[in-house]
Amino acid sequence: MQLTSNSDKLTRDFFDSLLIETRYLDAVIPSTQMTLFGETFRTPVMTAALSHLHNTAPNGMTVYARAAALSGAVHWVGMGSESELEEIVATGARTIKIIKPHADNRVVLRKIEHAVKAGCMAVGMDIDHAFNSEGAYDNVFGLPMKAKSTEELTDFVQAAGVPFIVKGVLSPRDAEKCMKAGCKGVVVSHHHGMVQYAVPPLMVLRDILSVTEECVPVFVDCGIVSGMDVYKCLALGAKAVSVGRHLMPLLKDGAEAVAQRIDEMTAELAGVMARTGVGALDKMDPTVIHRRTF
Repeated sequence: MQLTSNSDKLTRDFFDSLLIETRYLDAVIPSTQMTLFGETFRTPVMTAALSHLHNTAPNGMTVYARAAALSGAVHWVGMGSESELEEIVATGARTIKIIKPHADNRVVLRKIEHAVKAGCMAVGMDIDHAFNSEGAYDNVFGLPMKAKSTEELTDFVQAAGVPFIVKGVLSPRDAEKCMKAGCKGVVVSHHHGMVQYAVPPLMVLRDILSVTEECVPVFVDCGIVSGMDVYKCLALGAKAVSVGRHLMPLLKDGAEAVAQRIDEMTAELAGVMARTGVGALDKMDPTVIHRRTF
């Protein structure tokens, strides 16, 4: 059966349905500086937790990390070898390692231990890779996956010793369980349309924030391609955003090209902040956003 719509299109359409009002009086030159887990970054535009970028550009994963370091951005990383992670951290990029929900929890715990020893600022898990499209447990590059319980998640949080973040949260229910497990952050994401007709992250963001109650940072992933998109996420309550596929084509031109686009998006964000009277990221106001009804 041919589907006429998908999650990526719905996400783009929702972004484009959000309009902003301008606020010029008493406005100031804005700052895009962000503090996360006690560290300061120049931008809330983060890289996304991608994997296997050697298929896109030589040493793509390391190039991607260098770009984040050049832009003063938080860097996220997905699957990869231990040596590759060590090379990524060695670029100076402050890195968050996201681990798959491996069926064998001993594998998860080993990966957590290595990431912490390698110098990652935080670790986490993308829970949405537990199942395949046929209702069975997923298998990623020959590695068996399995859905995790709240109790298992609690064990991972306690084992980490650094902030533990769950990626793939798209409901207040999962957000509540993450809070119960002691997670220090969640990423609102449908993993680039892993599920057809998934709710756009921004549509469910406010409901998730009502559960987290500003106790932990909430990040947004999927479909972000401009500083205006970033602004809309932050205005609605996100701490920061992850950008992945939008940056991937630039990897072939090197870290500087990727960093330049991150810097451009940050400047675009600052432009919207200035024109809506927002002087700093912690001064974002959701009332500036209006949903198009015409």
